[in-house]
Amino acid sequence: ADRENPERTFDVVLQVACPTSENEDPTVLWSFPQDHTDQEVLQTIPKFCFPFDVERVSQSQVGQNFTFVLTDIDSKQRFGFCRLTQGCRVCICLLSYLPWFEIYYKLLNTLADYLMKHQENDLNDMLNSLYDLPVPKPFTPVNLSVHSYFIAPDINGLPTIPESRNLTEYFVAVDVNNMLQLYASMLHERRIIITSSKLSTLTACVHGAAAMLFPMYWQHIFIPVLPPHLLDYCCAPMPYFVGVHLSLLERVRSRSLEDVIILNVDTNTLESPFDDLHNLPSDVVSSLKSKLKKQSTATGSGVARAFLRAQAALFGSYRDALRYRPVRIQCH
Repeated sequence: ADRENPERTFDVVLQVACPTSENEDPTVLWSFPQDHTDQEVLQTIPKFCFPFDVERVSQSQVGQNFTFVLTDIDSKQRFGFCRLTQGCRVCICLLSYLPWFEIYYKLLNTLADYLMKHQENDLNDMLNSLYDLPVPKPFTPVNLSVHSYFIAPDINGLPTIPESRNLTEYFVAVDVNNMLQLYASMLHERRIIITSSKLSTLTACVHGAAAMLFPMYWQHIFIPVLPPHLLDYCCAPMPYFVGVHLSLLERVRSRSLEDVIILNVDTNTLESPFDDLHNLPSDVVSSLKSKLKKQSTATGSGVARAFLRAQAALFGSYRDALRYRPVRIQCH
């Protein structure tokens, strides 16, 4: 199973309790389906559910929804969609190959609601119907239960504002200059850290920035939110693109980091030892910059399309790269 043709809409849902200190492992409170047998998954996921300093941080600071990524041996990404409840003491996590951010965030809100009201039957009905659902084709309407109706997204289309939460948050938090600097640094395959005090903003910005590489993608270490037990990844000698919650950033800085770019999306400040933007052709950069600053890009696929155009100009002859048009099928 993989993202191109996953067997199911999701693999497992876990409810995990936060440990009081980092030396303890989080505990799984329940899982769906109950007979889920992949031990490795059951041991890995909980460690990603509380990617902040659990002894210092309270709910009000952290935000509720975030997404981590597990990359398997064949470099297929599986997404862990998370929602923190009860003052960050509990995390509900759904694991899926489908990057259905908006749909799964909404679903997690419903699950959290059911749990809070002890509506176990509704919860199980909803998860059962989703689990048994054949993976829907893009734009297919899906009915799960009384409250849950959605249209399956097209995961290969360009992300649009405001529908794509990731791109929207990124575009709001980070100004055009820093967006361009970061883009240039990704093209130069640097070591990049994004940080924020809100997990939702943090992972949205990492996913949003990465989406701007379409149709290429980041091929190195990609960890949208780094749990405490993996902080040593920041010392890796190879390129990486990671998100680090602000409560852990000092610990990361105290390691000897070399040539790392750090973007703080709370303050919209970027530290970089490189001038990667200057190495890109100035005509491409200035055209991209002026497109991004136009009011008209603030909604729809304008931002994504501007980056796609820039990429076409950088990496291929215009004509070949701009075949981004839906194919019309003639009906007789």
